[in-house]
Amino acid sequence: MQFSFAMEEIEIVQYFEGKTIFITGATGFLAKIFLEKILRVQPNVKKLFLLIRPTSERSIEQRLHEEIIGIDLFRVLREGMRDDLSSLLEKVIPISGDIANDNLGILDSELRHNMLREIDIIVNSAATTNFDERYDVALAINALGAMHVENFARKCSKLETLLHVSTAYVHGNGVGLLPERAFHKGDTLDGAKISYLDINTETKIAKERLRELQTQNATEKEITRAMKDLGIERAMLHGWPNTYVFTKAMGEMVLENFKEKANLIILRPTIITSTITEPFSGWIEGLRTLDSIFVAYGKGKLKFFVGDPGSTLDMIPGDMVVNCMIAAMAVAAAPLPKSDESRLSIYHIGSSKCNPLKFADVKWLMYRFLTENPLSDGRGKPIKVGQPNTLNTMASFHRYITTHYLPFVKALQYVNVICCNHFESAYTSAKRRISHAMRLAELYKPYIFFQGIFDDANTKNLRMKIRSSQTSMNLLNFDPKYVQWDEYFLKTHFVGITKYALK
Repeated sequence: MQFSFAMEEIEIVQYFEGKTIFITGATGFLAKIFLEKILRVQPNVKKLFLLIRPTSERSIEQRLHEEIIGIDLFRVLREGMRDDLSSLLEKVIPISGDIANDNLGILDSELRHNMLREIDIIVNSAATTNFDERYDVALAINALGAMHVENFARKCSKLETLLHVSTAYVHGNGVGLLPERAFHKGDTLDGAKISYLDINTETKIAKERLRELQTQNATEKEITRAMKDLGIERAMLHGWPNTYVFTKAMGEMVLENFKEKANLIILRPTIITSTITEPFSGWIEGLRTLDSIFVAYGKGKLKFFVGDPGSTLDMIPGDMVVNCMIAAMAVAAAPLPKSDESRLSIYHIGSSKCNPLKFADVKWLMYRFLTENPLSDGRGKPIKVGQPNTLNTMASFHRYITTHYLPFVKALQYVNVICCNHFESAYTSAKRRISHAMRLAELYKPYIFFQGIFDDANTKNLRMKIRSSQTSMNLLNFDPKYVQWDEYFLKTHFVGITKYALK
């Protein structure tokens, strides 16, 4: 198929006809939206290999049907393709594996060989997104996992494109306009105490620390705590605020030279929220980043907000991210003269540049929604929320904790001592809650005090290469300036959280 520089949306959809796509992280939020969209708009896709990690409780076939195809997200597809659904789903092939392993953990050599001959496109969306994940786990999935995907991709004989889902927050605590620029091996961020990042050294440090803990017969809980602390420590030494964005940046560095082999797309979404349009509005799975604040506030567990009211919260609906992915892959495959540099495309997909949303606005939208639609307590009674007060610096947060909570904990400690540890459980629980709140505030600090704006020049240029027509009905909208934030949060996103995430 020949492409003009400006492509019709329908041409972009046609690009995927007859293609074989391999998706890692297939049980993840974004991968499911991508899979549903491809099946719905291009039923003539050839095959969709889904890398799924088996568990002791569920086989990959069970996970495919219970965690992917059978969920509500695929309702529109099931209803619209009722007569042809079985033949369509035959194209969806679960593959047992794990990107943390060589050969992606695909043990069947014949199957692996056939995949290497057939795959046209790889979408690597596998990741652990916990901000303070165990360092060994985050390295294995976000950094070394990307290396394993690259090694596999290099063996694919007809591969056209590798799309890697990263995060815009690989920029760390950057200030000002943050460019769509590649990371190179060894790069660190401003403020780093170590001038060069060596992934092999980091892997060695993680392995040695784990071995040391095991030699000391540490409990699993102690190992988890120590490895989480190590991740945060190593991230901050190199200039990143948490383990998640640190290891995702490493993953980008690992992939940088893949542009020599095929098209490489690094997609950097900001905070991904519920679907705005497709396949229906409001679908979400789990509590994503700042949604946990909404739930804690709605359940009466959060009495105040921490954050800069004037800081920008960069959010983007999940279906817009998927539309950007689809457009980027089709445009990258257009038969234009390409150098190695032009085979690498980096896209920020977010809203801070063209449709910024302030922290203060989100706070009041939460209050408005929960006042009109209160969550219920364990007895089914509505929970009344108070007007949201804000502690606009970390210093004011620490003062608030010191003034309002620590005296109670100290008093409880004293009572516990004189009562022969009768209140040990209550004291330990109160102390743990304060420690948890302090840790969460530190982890969320890069987002609630963020002073950067993500440049989206490449993404804007990508949108300009796509023409919509009445017949296509705007199949690939990923322009955040069309999002009316008040309406989206009050009528879509918060409704989606209560319906799908909280059930």
